[in-house]
Order: sequence, then structure tokens, then C-alpha cells
Amino acid sequence: MMKPWLILFVAAFSLSLNSTNAADATQFVWPDLAPGETSRSVGEAMPRRENENPPITRLINVHRPAMEVYLPKGKSNGTAVVILPGGGFGKVVPDLEGSEAAERLAQHGIAAFVVNYRTNETKPKGEPNWKRPLQDGQRAVRLIRSQAAKWKIDPDKVGLLAFSAGGQVGAMLITSTVPAYKPIDDVDKQSYRPDFAMLIYPWQVLQQGSEELLPQIKITKKTPPTFIVHTHDDRSSSLGAVEIYSALKRNEVPAELHIYENGGHGYGIRPRPNSNIGTWIERGVEWLQVRNFAD
Repeated sequence: MMKPWLILFVAAFSLSLNSTNAADATQFVWPDLAPGETSRSVGEAMPRRENENPPITRLINVHRPAMEVYLPKGKSNGTAVVILPGGGFGKVVPDLEGSEAAERLAQHGIAAFVVNYRTNETKPKGEPNWKRPLQDGQRAVRLIRSQAAKWKIDPDKVGLLAFSAGGQVGAMLITSTVPAYKPIDDVDKQSYRPDFAMLIYPWQVLQQGSEELLPQIKITKKTPPTFIVHTHDDRSSSLGAVEIYSALKRNEVPAELHIYENGGHGYGIRPRPNSNIGTWIERGVEWLQVRNFAD
């Protein structure tokens, strides 16, 4: 049974979500058609599930990715964060694993950019599910750096926050050494490598039947500082998060790992009954503050 104090906390949190402000701006990631696309569909929301309170948005048929921009509520400290939500590549979850965290970061002087990356309805047979989201993620980082003056951010303080399937893409993004698409304009002269990363319950980052990381996740001494969160009872094993941390440690990359006993998967920054998983965002902000990325 949920404890009385947690019932009150969840009720207050639900109220705050229902009064969430809209994004300050929306911007397309690509100037027109994304690589390999023939559609300009920005996505459509699936029907809401009756048992979810607060509700969760799930977008499908995203083929022209866009960024929802959340600017600091006070003075900007120059930090920007690209947010890659989860959704298993068949959908994108832009509130639970996007705008809710973006607004929390905005309270600490950070500009946040939630990327509705492409879903996999029309990808060619045999193409990895992560390829187009990785292209979109790389392009988003480059685009933000190219518009540093517009958004009042420091191009050397652009980070990544990635959840679930977005966390799988995020782990590839921070370690990749080769762009996932051919350059199309001056934006692509910018670096796509984030200056720091936060991987929250990264999904299926281990090779099937193995405890080794996917071959696309190649951590080196040049990998940026990384903060990682997972739960012991997540069906997408926390061993993946441990292996990422272990590789960071071996390469002397600054890192922090939090494994909570319970909380499952797909919580975003929301609390879960009989778990303290909802407190991870405070630990994340503290980590950013220590590294001078958050007020």
C-alpha cells in the first residue's frame, strides 16, 4: 500500500504536470527531408491510456524530427542539453521522458531541447532501429551549437540527457567517431559530440546473450563525463549501465553511477510507489552543479 506522504507527493507532482508550460519554441532538426525520408510527417499521438495519471504522450509516424525548446526561467548559465526520449524506436515519449525533465533543468539555468526523433515505420529492411535516431541526435547537437548566440548558450557546454531507447542511441552518440550521415550544410561543420552525458535506464546496450556492450558503443578516454541511472529490477538489465560505467572507469573518464533497488523502467523523473527512484533528478542536478553545468 502506498504510504500517505507518497500519495501527497504524487498528487502534488500530478498537479504540477497538469500546469506545465508549453515549449518556448519548436524547430525542425533538418532543413527539409531527413536523410532517407520521403515523408514530412511530424508525428501523431496515440490514444491516451485510461489508467495513466498523469497521462503519457506517445508519438508515432515521426519522419520529420523537431526539437521542442525549453529556455531557462531566469538567467541562462550557458548550458544546453539535448534530450532523447525513449519509446522503443516505434514511438517517442516527449513528456514523460522529455518536457518534464526539460522544465526541471530550465529551473537551473539550462536550455533544454527535446528531440522528437524519427520512428521506424518506413525504415528499409535490415537497417538498425537506432540509425535514424542517431542521425537526428547528431544533427540536433550540431544545430544547437551552430545557433549558440540565438539560444544564449556556450557551444562548449552542450550536453545530452537520454532515456531508455534514447539512452541506447545516446551511448552511441557520445562514443561514435564517424558521423551517421553525410554533411548537407554549414551546420554539419560543428561537432556532434556532447560535452557531458546523462544516460537514464539505457535500454538494451548489451549484445544479445552477452555481457559485452554493443559494438557501436566504444568508450575511450575521449568519451565525455557521464552520469548513469538504472534500477536493479529493470527488465532491461542494469548490467548494461554497469558495463558502461566500468568502461568509463577503465578509461579514466569522470563518471557517476546510481543503481536503485526498485522502480522498474520508464519512470522519467516521476516517483514510483515504494521506491526512491524519483529522487534521481536531484542527484543529476547535483552532478551538473559540481561540473559547473547547472545553477
